[in-house]
Amino acid sequence: MADAINQQNSKGHLGKGHRARLRQRLLNGKSEALLDHELIEYLLALAIPRRDTKPLAKLLLSQFGGLSAVLTADGESLKNVAGMGESSAAALKIVQAASLRLISEPVREHPILTSWQALLDYLRADMAHLVHERVRVLHLNSKNHLIRDELISEGSIDQAAIHTREVIKRALELGSAAIILVHNHPSGHSSPSRQDIAITKDICDAGSKLGIAVHDHIIIGKDGHTSFRSQGLI
Repeated sequence: MADAINQQNSKGHLGKGHRARLRQRLLNGKSEALLDHELIEYLLALAIPRRDTKPLAKLLLSQFGGLSAVLTADGESLKNVAGMGESSAAALKIVQAASLRLISEPVREHPILTSWQALLDYLRADMAHLVHERVRVLHLNSKNHLIRDELISEGSIDQAAIHTREVIKRALELGSAAIILVHNHPSGHSSPSRQDIAITKDICDAGSKLGIAVHDHIIIGKDGHTSFRSQGLI
């Protein structure tokens, strides 16, 4: 249903006073007191101001399973929910974009290996709730600063391809001193598969011959993360 329908002419709705109270709580620095559906409700109200957005907020939380899942859902999935449209979906996606920019600042500004928890927080916020598997390579210079964060593969709900030759070739093109492999498991479980372990070994072996270190392979799931380095797999 398009946003234009949502913004149909109305003399008002019963949620106006409630919305004003939410606004005051936000402006007074009491945002932690807002419930998840109230946060979504107020965001949606910015896009569809003439409608009581509480029911829609609760529908989104129910359909996607929680606040994080709503904010990280792709735009098309959001627009497919009854009552949503481009403007309302964009209101939610801008929060995710701003949040990721904020969380990633230490990763972008400081050496990765000294900002490890910040990196994990960023990756989890960005990838934990994805419904398709994605593979990324973080390219680092000799001082372990991030020089490129690249999406190299986007697969089906349970598989994405990682090609050793392409990973190493790209690292050489960028002059990377080291790389960190990252992918998510849409199943929610971050435990590595035998294929994950095998491909990581291949990339480590190929990289070592050309002076490119593989610092880690991180798998992100809803249950947390798995670090190959910490598990002794690298």
